[in-house]
Amino acid sequence: MTDRTLVLIRHAKAVAAAASDEVRPLADRGRRDALAAGRWLTELSVTPDLVVVSPATRARETWECIAEVVTSVDRRVDDRIYDNTVDDLLDVVADVPDEVASLALVGHNPSMHGLAITLDDGDGDRAAQAAIRDGYPTCGIAVFDVRGTWSQLRAGAATLRAFEAPRG
Repeated sequence: MTDRTLVLIRHAKAVAAAASDEVRPLADRGRRDALAAGRWLTELSVTPDLVVVSPATRARETWECIAEVVTSVDRRVDDRIYDNTVDDLLDVVADVPDEVASLALVGHNPSMHGLAITLDDGDGDRAAQAAIRDGYPTCGIAVFDVRGTWSQLRAGAATLRAFEAPRG
């Protein structure tokens, strides 16, 4: 039985340069892709109860574009996502209240890719697994089925349902 859904979203395409890495906004293509990501999540009937976003402008803007299509949710910003390690992302997930049934993280590579590889139990969608092995492009989205509480999430403890890098 699936208790929870975890959605791992890598930010959409950002401009190449800005005053600092953290303030790089989305490129026009990134905005189009993020809107397409919202449509893709809607087609899958995935609506997060909670979204935890990196403080980076490109991550916040990615979610804002997705949220134009996906109705939901409580949104929080967490610096640990910008820190960009798998352990930090697992810590963010472990802090999520048990009443949250569907959680989305919006962040960066290499941690989004690393967490997706780490969590996969090998029992999910074969095409999605192959796509993730090939990389985690901008606006890449992995949807996992998770059993148990968020604080119990460990390596190999989630089933990959779908993976896509929507393009607008």
